[in-house]
Amino acid sequence: MTLSKNAEKKLAKKIKRCQLMIAAETGLEFTGEIATENVVICNAGLSTGLQQEVLLEQVLSYGVSPEDVVLPAGKSYCYLRFRTVQDAREEFKEGLRDETDVERVPPGLILVEDFVDEGMERALLGLVDWEEEDESNGSLKHRKVKHFGYEFLYGSNNVDKNNPLDRKIPEMCNELWIKLKQLHPELSWHVPEQLTVNRYEPGQGIPPHVDTHSAFEDPIISLSLGSSVAMDFRDAKGTHLSVDLPQRSLLIMSGESRYGWTHGITPRKMDTVRLNNSLTVRKRELRVSFTFRKLHDGPCRCQFPTLCDTFQSESQDRADRLKEKAAELELENVHKVYDEIAKHFSETRHSPWPRVESFIKSLPAGSVLLDVGCGNGKYLGLRPDIIPIGCDRSAELLKLCLERGHKVAQCDCLALPFPTASADACISIAVVHHLATEERRRQALSEMARVLRPEGRALIYVWAKNQEANAKKSSYLRQNKHNNRPEKEDRVQVAEHYDGLLPVHTNRTQFQHQDLLVPWKLRDVERNEQEAKVTFLRYYHVFEEGELAKICESIEGVTVVESYYDQGNWCVEFRKE
Repeated sequence: MTLSKNAEKKLAKKIKRCQLMIAAETGLEFTGEIATENVVICNAGLSTGLQQEVLLEQVLSYGVSPEDVVLPAGKSYCYLRFRTVQDAREEFKEGLRDETDVERVPPGLILVEDFVDEGMERALLGLVDWEEEDESNGSLKHRKVKHFGYEFLYGSNNVDKNNPLDRKIPEMCNELWIKLKQLHPELSWHVPEQLTVNRYEPGQGIPPHVDTHSAFEDPIISLSLGSSVAMDFRDAKGTHLSVDLPQRSLLIMSGESRYGWTHGITPRKMDTVRLNNSLTVRKRELRVSFTFRKLHDGPCRCQFPTLCDTFQSESQDRADRLKEKAAELELENVHKVYDEIAKHFSETRHSPWPRVESFIKSLPAGSVLLDVGCGNGKYLGLRPDIIPIGCDRSAELLKLCLERGHKVAQCDCLALPFPTASADACISIAVVHHLATEERRRQALSEMARVLRPEGRALIYVWAKNQEANAKKSSYLRQNKHNNRPEKEDRVQVAEHYDGLLPVHTNRTQFQHQDLLVPWKLRDVERNEQEAKVTFLRYYHVFEEGELAKICESIEGVTVVESYYDQGNWCVEFRKE
């Protein structure tokens, strides 16, 4: 077909646009009219629904076999690499090195080809009567299964050890263990107690998964009968390896391949396989797999926590306990304290911080300003031409705000009762440092980001651990003439609210710990005729340099505009995208 000059120009522009896009994303250089072994195909990739086996079937129809095919994740282009420049010219479809193909198989994986002969294969296949109906025979969405020894429970990926099946693993399988022990005596293998037989019609597969760590011993063994198949393995780093399982081969997943990689079979009717250093396609046929497992007692103690059910469960339990203790600590040593000291606290909080005042004055007229943790409301009355709304957990502090005519609401900063994208700006001054875990601090900041409109700004102040940044003592330290004395190491038992002991800080001295209790002394006339001072302990997490900015940067849709130090506080201004 001959193109008009106008059509040629349009085609050239499209090609150039594709080249620039790919070069920008990958750093590749296009060689122009100089041919190489590599070819790129545009408008054909995983994001457009291209399947590798379909691509290869088309490529092979030209009589040329590529050495490699690369389909980048989420992209609309792919590559082919050929053995020679001439092959690439004849094919004229993509190619490039496969940068992820670092190993052929995951560490610890053993593949024994021709583990059984054809006679043993027929005998094993004859052991399973797929027409027989019983409690262990079932049909999943993508395949038929039958269980021996114990039923594999797909809802929990486990077995009920107290409910064994009447059908045991066939005695014929004992020959497999004798041969396996001869070939690999180093394996800590025991005679299996559970067998799952899967029947795969062409086009069927199994989702990526890992056999439950705590449920089964190492290794897991699977015998492929009837047909070959390609199995996909992926680790926590995203490494993807495709392992070809030939007919009558035995797959042994031990060590890292057992615990640190998922394995699965992609539903399709053809597989891409390597043959004589070239890639080709192979049609799938009916395949039956025998997967043998030995039951495990007790928790798993492997070194691969990402896929370990024991680690995940114990981590969640620890997180739940810590979350509960953190909430109790904040209740006793933050919320109740502020209700007790509200009046005295308010008397000491009357002058706005200059940079906070400057932030508020920079807002356009008519802006909605949300003050999270507004205290006595000293920032709510600075601008008559904006709409300030305050919120705080302390009912006593909010009473003082109402007396001053401010609009306020009682709430927890972890769950703000305001609609998403409802505020133009947000401030939170000396609040986030009262939250006892990083997860809760991030949650509070995420809530502030949520209520901001796009392009809305927030200003956050927290106490700094270093009260002498820039070689200058903060106003906090300057109020104590004896601030060079060493800090007391008094500690208060708060284990019922928090893990371990928390140090009690000596006021107006440099902080020595990040998590601590800061005293607030209040004269008590009602409780003691001699006006004795009552000491309340407030919980604080004082921040290291960059810590607050790092949390803000981790929140999706948030950009840190400025991070600075201001009189003993670390401060961050961020913008919502």
